[in-house]
Amino acid sequence: MLKDKKEINIDPENEKDFELIKSFNAGNETAFTRLIHRHKDKVRNLCYITLGDSDSVDDIIQDVFINVYQHLNSFRFEAKFSTWLYRITVNKCRDFLRKKRVRSVFVPLDNQFNLHTNKVRLHEEPDLPHLLNSAINRLPDKLKTPLIMRDVEGFSYKEIAEKLELEIGTVKSRIFRARETLRVLLEPYQKDKL
Repeated sequence: MLKDKKEINIDPENEKDFELIKSFNAGNETAFTRLIHRHKDKVRNLCYITLGDSDSVDDIIQDVFINVYQHLNSFRFEAKFSTWLYRITVNKCRDFLRKKRVRSVFVPLDNQFNLHTNKVRLHEEPDLPHLLNSAINRLPDKLKTPLIMRDVEGFSYKEIAEKLELEIGTVKSRIFRARETLRVLLEPYQKDKL
């Protein structure tokens, strides 16, 4: 029996998710709570990194899990639960960012950090995490999402392709383009550090 499980490559974590989903769909509310606890940290990390806005993260997480609660009975067990959850989370973050863009005026990175205009400031120690987060948030979603999944979340190219329903070559290309764009955006700070 154990040999059969290895041969068909069953993921024990995914099997546990499936058990909880079936239990919830059978009426066990506690199973849903356990499912949330298993995945809430990954959802929180993805939201925080994608949005760069800690004030909105909790609202988005709540929206994600409300959506999951409402649609869990339609889950078809054809893919990993984590893939399905990841897709919902990415979509909720995209929706939030679209609404935010409509409501606010975009401030270019050059103006926000006074690049090329305030030479004294350039010699100060830059807030690198803030600069990097701002630069990442300037990337289009199609580049930002796979970059975060690879470099922050640690997913393999294959996992990213599966979760985003893309070819592996497309994933690699988008991550390369995202890294190159970040390099260009952060280049003024590197030059002034020399």
